[in-house]
Amino acid sequence: MARTKHPVARKRARSPKRSDASPSTPRTPTSTRTRPQANGQQGSSTQRQRKKHRFRPGTIALREIRQYQKTWRPLIPAASFIRCVRMITQEFSREVNRWTAEALVAIQEAAEDFLVHLFEDGMLCAIHAKRVTLMKKDFELARRLGGKGRPW
Repeated sequence: MARTKHPVARKRARSPKRSDASPSTPRTPTSTRTRPQANGQQGSSTQRQRKKHRFRPGTIALREIRQYQKTWRPLIPAASFIRCVRMITQEFSREVNRWTAEALVAIQEAAEDFLVHLFEDGMLCAIHAKRVTLMKKDFELARRLGGKGRPW
């Protein structure tokens, strides 16, 4: 039997939820599609809703990758990163609790650089294994090959 494409199942358009606070406004159907009439006549095709444009899978992901490669700003939000640094500092030392802004920026840039290179090496390991999906074992192998400590 020949393999054929199956048609995509259409989703029904949902009407937005409305509160019944104003009963004076009459309810009208939100869908602009017309139902076929009983005597077989079809409604005009101009009243049908236009289908929303969808990009192919991966197109938007590639666009985001290009956008993030162009930008020079850090990807991790500064407030949450600083909070994380303060929590880790408190676990290791009670005496050190103040950081200069330059030191925090330097730590954040170093952390992001480490993560970017770890993802690059992990992606190379996944491609070498003939996969597209990153897995934990790819990161472990990348860290072992890169000589950056023990795998977690």
